[in-house]
Amino acid sequence: MRIAILATAFLLAACSMEGAERDTAVTVEAADTIFSGGPIYTADEGQEQVEIVAVRDGRIVYAGAEADIPDGLISEATTAIDLDGAAMYPGFTDSHVHVIGLGARERLLNLEGTTSIADLQARVAEAAADLPDGSVLQGRGWIETHWPEGRFPTRQDIDAVAPDLAVFLIRADGHALVANSLALERAGITADSVAPEGGDILRDADGELTGMLIDTAMAPVGALGGTFEGEDRAQVYLEGAWAAARYGWTGAHDMSVPWADVAMIEGLSEDLPVRVYISANPDAFGPLVRDGHVISDNRRVIARAIKLYMDGALGSRGAALLEPYSDDPGNSGLMLSREDETLSGMVTALQEGIQLNIHAIGDRGNRLLLDWIEEARAAVPVEQRAIAEPRWRNEHTQIVDPADIPRFAELGVIPSMQPSHAIGDLFFAPDRLGPDRLDGAYAWRALIDSGVIIAGGSDAPVERGDPRIEFYGAVARRGLDGTQTEDWRPDQAVTRAEALRMFTAWPAYASFREDELGRIAEGLRADFTVFSADIMTIPEEEILTVEPVMTVLDGEIVWRAE
Repeated sequence: MRIAILATAFLLAACSMEGAERDTAVTVEAADTIFSGGPIYTADEGQEQVEIVAVRDGRIVYAGAEADIPDGLISEATTAIDLDGAAMYPGFTDSHVHVIGLGARERLLNLEGTTSIADLQARVAEAAADLPDGSVLQGRGWIETHWPEGRFPTRQDIDAVAPDLAVFLIRADGHALVANSLALERAGITADSVAPEGGDILRDADGELTGMLIDTAMAPVGALGGTFEGEDRAQVYLEGAWAAARYGWTGAHDMSVPWADVAMIEGLSEDLPVRVYISANPDAFGPLVRDGHVISDNRRVIARAIKLYMDGALGSRGAALLEPYSDDPGNSGLMLSREDETLSGMVTALQEGIQLNIHAIGDRGNRLLLDWIEEARAAVPVEQRAIAEPRWRNEHTQIVDPADIPRFAELGVIPSMQPSHAIGDLFFAPDRLGPDRLDGAYAWRALIDSGVIIAGGSDAPVERGDPRIEFYGAVARRGLDGTQTEDWRPDQAVTRAEALRMFTAWPAYASFREDELGRIAEGLRADFTVFSADIMTIPEEEILTVEPVMTVLDGEIVWRAE
């Protein structure tokens, strides 16, 4: 990457000659920066690719052919950014991420890539060696579906290597954890404990605790880990934001944010390397109704949405299904929302202009969500709504009965989906669901063809949070190792043009910012993602090998590769 302090003499001379030849040339104020020297994709249907982009005061003032650059756009004060063959795109936005979780991931015991229970035990033992007896050890990131043992870990597994610590290890999806005996004891969970609504306490054949807790049952053990507070919490948040920027994201739709954190995030707005669109916890209903949307002066932080949950996750068998799990016939999953409370909140949200972004994974969770949205929309006609079309979102939309797919367009519901979930889940989803229900699983193609857009994201730290993996998953519909079977429904992959919009133009629309973000077009904010190679043309498997080169926000390079 070469950065020149002034534009090349060639460009100045070329523009001067072209200006003399064109009677219609209009003199304009000089740009601050120009980008050229590599393929530039716009995600703009009217002009898919351009040769050069010019920026002034953080906005795009020209995007087109070098031969058509207006007179005066480039001056000696203009900084020229030579892409040196790298490919530039509108800034990629992660439409579903937990920013503080990204920052916290590196402060906890990271269990990503754990290959077996024995590997899990070895990692716990190593981390426990440096901690005094009685300490709390918290980890996250394990997934058991590919382990040779073929089962969840148990408290006995953890007791064997760390009996004198309170250990709890959260599954990658965040909807289940395993705790050792000391952690269960400290949390007050015994063989006689009753699981709370929306949760489960797993027991073995003898009725003894296995140590596995699902969804709402996790709370007492999770409280043992405490939370980051004050300046430390702000620092963890910034670390998460910088992690996203290093991957190439310029935007983050931050999910499940406590309302108490919103002011903290707004206070960080000048230091954030990504735009943050907050979907807050339900405790935000009162403040948003009372005070309205939160928008920082620089518009890098906006809070106008609330995150709700319909059900749990597929991997931990908490996703709510219309029929029982194929590999657990007595279990149909867990509902985390009550109809009366949720409908009341929906009516308020329509009346007050609050966007709702609602987690739904199983086919029953998705159907009930659509049913309740339909009922709420009928209760609040358009003329009584603060926003006629509220752009409510279905977060995950993983398993949908094919009969319900047309209802998304009919109800104006935006699926917010994470391609990496298919990459991981389709190794075990056939066991959970059987062959027939896979027709509506991770159905990107069917949903787009039905007339809706998809806001693409990663759900990090549930997944790695890498835009290359998400883009690859969307267009290849394969595992990272190339795995693909008929169970994976290859016909549900999307085109590269669609995948680009899933992470650029469509997230902008899903956050009410399509007039300023998501495309490379004149008048929009100059947010760009630059990769070392062209992900629109290289072989699918090579998408995973490109490197982030530069992340640009408001025309300023906030991060670039060394």
